[in-house]
Amino acid sequence: MKLTLLINRENFEAYTNWDDTGWELIHMGRETPDPAAVITTNADILVVDAMMKLGSDIINNMPRVKLIQTHGVGYNGIDLEAARNADIPVCNCAGSNAIPVAEHAVLLMLAVLKGLRKNEDMVYADKQMIAKTACFENGLPELYGQRVGIIGYGAIGKALAKRLKAFDCEVCYYTRSGDHGVEGIKYIPLEELYSSCDIVSLNTPITPETTNMINNESLKLFKDGAILINTARGEIMDNKAVADALKSGKLGGLGTDVLAPEPYLPDNPILCLPEELRSRIVIAPHIAGLTKGTFYRIHELIRSNIEAVINGQKPQCIVNGL
Repeated sequence: MKLTLLINRENFEAYTNWDDTGWELIHMGRETPDPAAVITTNADILVVDAMMKLGSDIINNMPRVKLIQTHGVGYNGIDLEAARNADIPVCNCAGSNAIPVAEHAVLLMLAVLKGLRKNEDMVYADKQMIAKTACFENGLPELYGQRVGIIGYGAIGKALAKRLKAFDCEVCYYTRSGDHGVEGIKYIPLEELYSSCDIVSLNTPITPETTNMINNESLKLFKDGAILINTARGEIMDNKAVADALKSGKLGGLGTDVLAPEPYLPDNPILCLPEELRSRIVIAPHIAGLTKGTFYRIHELIRSNIEAVINGQKPQCIVNGL
């Protein structure tokens, strides 16, 4: 069995021990692949980075491939239709990063609410007492009692709701699949979620329907001063619309683990906001799910899926309808 691995080799070797499999592993790195080089590996299995683009030019010219497996939760760069037409299941590692991404979303909420960046900067600028006095005079908000709306109620949305309930937040959610009948968590229509929530958390996959769903029109519906949290994909937000909403005060803050395009570009409208607005923004470099626990879970699922395909069984987490 020949596996072509289009992923970070150091990560793979740190969190796996596949010496007992007898599989031939061809490491090609996680950079944009050279189609001809990938095709010539004549692999049975492709394991690809979750952010990688994998087109029909590769898929249609690798007749031995029995499985395309992403090294993570994302898969929107893969030509799903080409894989489906070739009868190749495409699988992701759904749920493997749910716990750390939910933790990260809470981290971003707390950091924005407490003005962590602004107050830390003042400490480094020898203005600790000025920062402390401002907090005495104005008071800091609490996560306790905030109405938090979760958009998307998959593994991450569920893990986030569980943690927010521990903070005694009022949690509600919206998902295109409708009301899941979750005890203690209210399902509400999307427009109501926008208009009534103090914090809106994006936890939905990137699809044609969710691309740029946070735009000028949807932001008009937001509660004034609401905080936007994004631990999903940068493509869900219209960067300029979000930047304008921060400038106008429509958005009270932004905590995001993702921006599009990636790698982040210095001319991104969000990164170009003036210094006085940056105090209301917390940006991470797309690291929410990059924990040791995630990596172990990912590689366990990948190995299980490969073994299933070898044995003529159906793999888990198929995303292209086979």
